[in-house]
Amino acid sequence: MNYPVPPRDILKSQAKRLRGDMAARGQIMSHAEALETIAHQWGARDWNTIAAQARNDHASFTPGQTVSGRYLGHPFTGQVKAARISANGFWALTLRFDTAIDVVTSTHFSSFRRQVNTTVNPGGVSPQKTSDGQPHMVLDMP
Repeated sequence: MNYPVPPRDILKSQAKRLRGDMAARGQIMSHAEALETIAHQWGARDWNTIAAQARNDHASFTPGQTVSGRYLGHPFTGQVKAARISANGFWALTLRFDTAIDVVTSTHFSSFRRQVNTTVNPGGVSPQKTSDGQPHMVLDMP
């Protein structure tokens, strides 16, 4: 199975972690050796090859950034309160909506949310889906 090559900054962070783990075991390796090792783990001949294949189209989220999109099918605008990228390129975000969103579809009661935690892929779409197959979160990407 082939996996998409993550962005360069993710590959470099993998190399940095590898280098730190090896140093903790008493095995010193240069940064260049760590980059080459990561390239080999991804199936590339060398670092230059994997760096050329690396995606550069990933999103970047920062606290205070204005965002818009759909949450559970409801359009929203808001701000990023917190953002953390994981090694696989997904983003863990805390979003604060400008206007509260009713997250319940029942006609008997409502539950309004002003802030949510979500995970999105580099395209701004959450892997979690509603029962009808729609993503929980879809961010409008520039």
